[in-house]
Amino acid sequence: MSADSHPTLPPVRLLPDAELAREALAAPLFARAVRLARWAGPDTRVDTGGELVAAQLPQAVAHLGLDPADEDSAAHASQAWRVAVDTGLVDVTEPEEDGSAAGEADGDEREFGTAEPGEDLALVTGGTPGDVLDLWLAALDTVLADAAVPALDDLVDALDAGGEIDFDQLDWNPRREADFLDGVLANLYLLAVAEGGTADGPVPLPVLAASMVVPDDMGDPTDAVLEQVSDAMMRLDDQFRQLEPIGLVEFRPVDEELMAEAEDEEFLAAGAAAPDEEDVSRYGLVRLTPLGLYGIRARMLEAGVEAPAVGELAGKGADVLLDVVSHYSEAAAQAEIDQWLAGRPVPEAATELLAAARGADAGGPLRRLRCQQALAPAGAEAEQAVRAVLDDHELGGLARVWLAERGAADVPAPDQDMVFWLTVDTIAAQLATGGAGGGGADGGEGAEAELPLLIESLTAHHAGFFEQAWRVEHPATAQVLEAMGRLHPDRKAAKEARKAAFKARSRGV
Repeated sequence: MSADSHPTLPPVRLLPDAELAREALAAPLFARAVRLARWAGPDTRVDTGGELVAAQLPQAVAHLGLDPADEDSAAHASQAWRVAVDTGLVDVTEPEEDGSAAGEADGDEREFGTAEPGEDLALVTGGTPGDVLDLWLAALDTVLADAAVPALDDLVDALDAGGEIDFDQLDWNPRREADFLDGVLANLYLLAVAEGGTADGPVPLPVLAASMVVPDDMGDPTDAVLEQVSDAMMRLDDQFRQLEPIGLVEFRPVDEELMAEAEDEEFLAAGAAAPDEEDVSRYGLVRLTPLGLYGIRARMLEAGVEAPAVGELAGKGADVLLDVVSHYSEAAAQAEIDQWLAGRPVPEAATELLAAARGADAGGPLRRLRCQQALAPAGAEAEQAVRAVLDDHELGGLARVWLAERGAADVPAPDQDMVFWLTVDTIAAQLATGGAGGGGADGGEGAEAELPLLIESLTAHHAGFFEQAWRVEHPATAQVLEAMGRLHPDRKAAKEARKAAFKARSRGV
């Protein structure tokens, strides 16, 4: 990640690869694929496309320990075999088209192919955690492709008299369906990683469906939109049932009794619009697992989306760290800073952070704010590095605050220019984090509410503040004074701030 690269998504906290690999191996569908790969041998027969012949499905079902009386067992075995083939856990030799290879099935001569364990099977036990995760990602691709295919009942209904699928009747576009599912999973990922998000809790299926259907600028959804939400819910209910066995999600399906109670889609649409809080789980609940977060992030990265993860800056310089975390929320920034500091000697880390915090560019105030955040837990080991910048025009105020908070002796009092410069820099940083519509990392009503109080507190300690403030040689002086004119709770002071802002603009500050 380059120093001028600003991620569009919040950073995700991922488990270590070793833990994720264990989760991958424990995912029911992946575990079945591994077992069938070990089972494959000289007597295994496959059809064109590498599918197990029908006569061998009962053996696969028995090997997996599935209930032969369950009508879904053959489908589970067939899917596990397909995953094994697609991931390279199994190598297949398909039937030769010229008929030179023949076998017997149900008494008839047919062309068969063969199968055997693939080279990649050895990676399951002998490879690195990264090797296992690569195999799991390949399995995920297969499952996602399957999930985007219409339900079997819909396919049967769309068969014409000649046994061909009428795609116009089916209204199925493979790319559209794949894009829809990718969009759903991207929304689920964003809900999980956003500040105050749902990483530790499930998302109601109606909320997720609505996020794909209801326009952002729509007030009360129309009946037509609610019907689309209901349709999306039913599609997602089927798709998440398929995605759960690969370990991507934890899913509570839509209550079967609820669907039985629904005489038409309007019933589900009403629930999708505003389900009773006590009964919201009846409409389905879903969350990405830790493995799911890893998987969706990997797919986003492959698609060119910048999806950061906490800890990936640990080996970068302080300049990259401060630049990137300036665009994170405070909590996310702290998590990344903690990873960066771990294992670094405090004196050297403090020196590097302070050097990276300098700069008169627009990002300078936020870098200094994050530098202050990074140095907050540091003790006496950082004091020498901090004292070294006491005379620095940009860092001297920060250094004095840090030393004063620790009761350090012999801290020189700042001159008036430094006090005013630090005040402007502090407010500029808060504006950049999103306070009062600043549009930065933290944002939210809390920042908007706190900034006027900060402005009032800072100006109350300096008589004639605005007469001095417009002269401050800081690139954000005019912007800060304009914000103070909007936000200062005292009308007279707000008017003085606006006048000072005009003066600052006039002199080009």
